[in-house]
Amino acid sequence: MAEQHPPQRYGFEAFDCAPALRLEAHERVAELQTRALSERLMRMEAALERLERRLWLAVYGVVAAILAQAFQPLLAALP
Repeated sequence: MAEQHPPQRYGFEAFDCAPALRLEAHERVAELQTRALSERLMRMEAALERLERRLWLAVYGVVAAILAQAFQPLLAALP
């Protein structure tokens, strides 16, 4: 019965050693952390955009109230 061997890599015998496995695990963890960080950054940017829209809405509201108070005496003085 023929044994199945993993394919050889560049003429070397395939083997797994503890430092290589630790390095691969560290790379996976680093990628997961990077992905989570970028996702959090995207959520924060979206929250900042919403906050900026609310801020501009408040500024326009204050300007509209000031203009309404400025034009109210003028409209009252017209016959």
